[in-house]
This record gives sequence, C-alpha cells and structure tokens, in this order.
Amino acid sequence: MAYIYPAPGVASAQMTLKIHHTSKVADATGLSVPALQDVTVNNANDVFTWTQLDSGSKQQIATTATNSIAMNLVLDQTVFFGSGSPSTTAATQGVFGLSKNKILVEFDLYMGDTDTGGAGKTINGRGYITGLAPTASADAPVWVSPITITVTGDYTVT
Repeated sequence: MAYIYPAPGVASAQMTLKIHHTSKVADATGLSVPALQDVTVNNANDVFTWTQLDSGSKQQIATTATNSIAMNLVLDQTVFFGSGSPSTTAATQGVFGLSKNKILVEFDLYMGDTDTGGAGKTINGRGYITGLAPTASADAPVWVSPITITVTGDYTVT
C-alpha cells in the first residue's frame, strides 16, 4: 500500500496547484499558487429519489456530480493581484483578477508523492475561481483567504 504523502517542506514531493488562463496552450507557464494551508477535493454526486406503490422503500439512482476544490492560502501580493499587463495570462491577472473577471481556468493539483517515494497523481480540470474572502487579524497578522475552484465538467487524473 502506498499512502499519498504531500510532504510539507520537501520540494519534490509536496502538494502544488497550478492555474492556467482558459487554455494551457495559450498560457503555458500558468500561475503556481504558493502557501496553501489546506485543500479539500469535493466530488458530490446528486441522487434522484422516488417512491413506488409496490415497494416499502424509496428508490435512488446517482445523477450528475457537483465538483469543487476548496482551500485556504496565505496571500502573496503578486500571485493574488497579478504581475500587471497584458492581462491574457493567469500570472498577469492573479487569483483576484481571474475571479473578478470570471475567467474559466484550467488547473492541475498535484497531490504529492507516495510514502514510498513513488510519483503521485495530479487532478486536472476546468472551473471558475470563487469564494475569495481575505482576512487578517491580530492573531494572524498575514492576509489569509479561502478560495474555491468550482469545477465545470469532470475531473481527470493523470
């Protein structure tokens, strides 16, 4: 058995997120999102339920899924606001610009190596960045924000 091992502090094994503006072809370098605090990959199948007169139990069948990736990150000014113009890449728009401008993004979430040192898996997909809510406080004197990528379509695993 090989457990998924995100290995914080181990550069070659750690979990990483890369975002591309609409197409990996047009935005080959993408935007590497640093300082992830936690990540949750959601795959919630909907279920259609009905009753029949000849059964004492409800019938159910799985339908389409709602997919999203939710995370919290410590904000980096350049990654959050972008590096400037032209605004046709993820790096120039930043996370805030991609969300504000409702840009369809492609993402690659590398989940980390296995505990035996083997290469890990990457979850890929397309979606929209939502749920930004930066906060700072006396107890957390850096800006931290939740971020959600609401996935359109299916995940792929590579």
